[in-house]
Amino acid sequence: MSTIDEFAAQFGEETGFLDFARIGPIGSAVIEEELAQNNLRHRARYGSLGSVSDIDARLREAVAIATGFRDDQIAFQPSTTAGLMHAFFGLSGGLLLSPVEFPSVRFAAVRAAEARGVLVPSWIDYLEGGLETPGVITPGTLRPRLTPAINAVAVSLVDYRTGHLADLEGIRQVIGDRLLIVDAAQGFGVVPASYEVADVVASGGQKWARAGWGTGFLALSDRAVQQLRPVLSGLLPGTEPWPPGPVPAPPQEAAAFQTTLPNPVAQARLTAALRAILDVGVEAIHDRVLERTDRIIELADQFGIEVVSPRDRRERGGIVVIDPGVDRITKMSAALHNHGVSVTVRDDHVRLSAHVSTSDETLDALRAAFVEFSN
Repeated sequence: MSTIDEFAAQFGEETGFLDFARIGPIGSAVIEEELAQNNLRHRARYGSLGSVSDIDARLREAVAIATGFRDDQIAFQPSTTAGLMHAFFGLSGGLLLSPVEFPSVRFAAVRAAEARGVLVPSWIDYLEGGLETPGVITPGTLRPRLTPAINAVAVSLVDYRTGHLADLEGIRQVIGDRLLIVDAAQGFGVVPASYEVADVVASGGQKWARAGWGTGFLALSDRAVQQLRPVLSGLLPGTEPWPPGPVPAPPQEAAAFQTTLPNPVAQARLTAALRAILDVGVEAIHDRVLERTDRIIELADQFGIEVVSPRDRRERGGIVVIDPGVDRITKMSAALHNHGVSVTVRDDHVRLSAHVSTSDETLDALRAAFVEFSN
């Protein structure tokens, strides 16, 4: 088992990087695995290409350990969006979701509703019921909106705008036997979560898992496999449908929710990233990330900058959102730019996101930017 310092040492992003919620720079484990796979295909040694199915099996095993699902309930996906598209296109009935969810969720729901006409999105109205924080979904938010017409609920594990960590177990208790669909992209690999209470979990590996673009997965419970229709189902890993004849019906399993054979190099990258995460433990990663975000919150408080993301450790992952004031956002952006601090600025708020490799030097650069902003 690796220590948290050994895990962090494999990463080498530049000082000032605080934008892991947008993209997580890859580490040496992923780089070495990709080089090995590319070299294998560069040489194409006799018999070497037969390892593709083994890569798929190793990936599904790693995702199963990380999520609590069985390996036969896992299907590789090139992104969170691809996984959500499969889920929503196969869904019928009412779907309860937030109108300020990440576009992957909203677009998939609307496109599926328009294309098949059997999915009915039901949008949470944050102007009614005294809801003050759009995007924050709690069991209490959902309870009064769960009409008999609602068959499924979609939530983000961590909200990309507010940094709020969803209570999956509490949500499961409230929604009963409805399908629970989770966009885990902003928490997978950095937040310990009860994924097993969900029916659908979709995540990409380019953010907190730090596996690079083109990596992801879709995990489906047995109930989800039974209730979702694999509308976009193509060639399956390990099958040989070459003889002429009728196209077979998709099997009733998670593997049916794929359109083509997976990219083995991308699968190998995600597997390498997950093995490194599992070796050190998500809990250890989360503890280090919370310590780094504690430091960011302390800096904001020191300079009188409002923190609008959760302060309670139980309600946050690696995201801190600050509000410098609508009339001062340009000044804050300039100060961060001048000190080489990479962040995301959206809706007059600044999103700062830290990982285990966020260095003291990066926090010093953030402090210097805050000093310039305050002056």
